[in-house]
Amino acid sequence: MRQIVLDTETTGLEPSQGHKIIEIGCVEMINRRLTGNNYHQYLQPDREIDEGAQAVHGISNEFLADKPRFSDIAKDFIEYIDGAELIIHNAPFDVGFLDHELKLAGKEFGQLSSYCTVVDTLVMARKMRPGKKNNLDVLCKEYSVNNAHRELHGALLDSELLAEVYLHMTGGQTHLSLESEDNADAAGGLSEIKKLSAHRKPLKIITANDEELQAHRVIIQKMGAEVW
Repeated sequence: MRQIVLDTETTGLEPSQGHKIIEIGCVEMINRRLTGNNYHQYLQPDREIDEGAQAVHGISNEFLADKPRFSDIAKDFIEYIDGAELIIHNAPFDVGFLDHELKLAGKEFGQLSSYCTVVDTLVMARKMRPGKKNNLDVLCKEYSVNNAHRELHGALLDSELLAEVYLHMTGGQTHLSLESEDNADAAGGLSEIKKLSAHRKPLKIITANDEELQAHRVIIQKMGAEVW
């Protein structure tokens, strides 16, 4: 399964007011492991960045002066995300901006939904943590993801953090780097398999009583209600 954790930075909050994307950061995961095949691009927006937005991400118009425009990179970007499942925090914001940029780039590009499915981790977090704050900084703290180096927002950095948060949220593999079996073996990652003695004493099996089974059923039902 190919998943891409995506984030953007923009000149402001509303594409309907002419605001544009100035940074795209993507982190690729295949079978829940980072591949290193990331995508990162700064963009020239042809407009001034709102003061409030610049205070968040620290990107200036001077820095972007020699960067390409979205229309210049649209084809490469679409080829990169095509067929993947996008993981985005507060997806309507980023998808709205990307659809706006694709429309400006040319009608042949269509909308993001033509290429990808989208999972919104903010919606997931609100279901798992109702009534609580669920921004990325809070979720990093909740799942012990180190974000001490995040002084300003950045599309690629935020995607890397969200990738780790997402893996914790979905309760599966949280080791992010790809590693060959040979490397794992060299590092002591593979333990020697030993044949158990045929003369060992049989293991004692302790079964749960009716009261314990009922308590277990209650916990499982409660977990299901909290997740969904």
